[in-house]
Amino acid sequence: MSPSPHFTHNHTRTAAWLASLAACLFTAALPATANAQVTKIQSNPNALILEAADVKAGTDMIFLSGQLAAPLDPAKPGSTIADYGDTKTQTISVLNRIRTILEARGYTMADVIKLTLFVAADPQLGKMDFAGANEGFKLFFKTPENPGTVARSTFQVAALAAPQFLIEIEAIAAKKR
Repeated sequence: MSPSPHFTHNHTRTAAWLASLAACLFTAALPATANAQVTKIQSNPNALILEAADVKAGTDMIFLSGQLAAPLDPAKPGSTIADYGDTKTQTISVLNRIRTILEARGYTMADVIKLTLFVAADPQLGKMDFAGANEGFKLFFKTPENPGTVARSTFQVAALAAPQFLIEIEAIAAKKR
């Protein structure tokens, strides 16, 4: 007994649909280096930070763990806020550390798409120094050397890894392959 024409027609359509689906899935699984791109979204060019960053498949990315400031005098270990500086000074130190890590991997600060800032209260001020963090930030973003900026979130935290630290920053960078 041969299959009915109705069965053969449905079987052929199903096979074609499955082949098409497999081709789509196979194509989606391939590295999309030709289409890899990062789009930084900022509707207000005067804003300090981005609204978002759109990272397409096939883009190289690096995720940095939270970084802390280095002591002002590298020759002596620091144990007080005075050994590390105020929030602005610590922000500059942390962003320099992030730049060094990125450059060692072939990235630049212009490749940074997202920063997460964790800021503890400065005992001298009795509160988080958001303005100081922004002052340090402005030395690295929206500058003549790096006219771009990043998506960013800032959280006030009760404390960081040790009482001398006022800011910790995580970073994500992305670039075309």
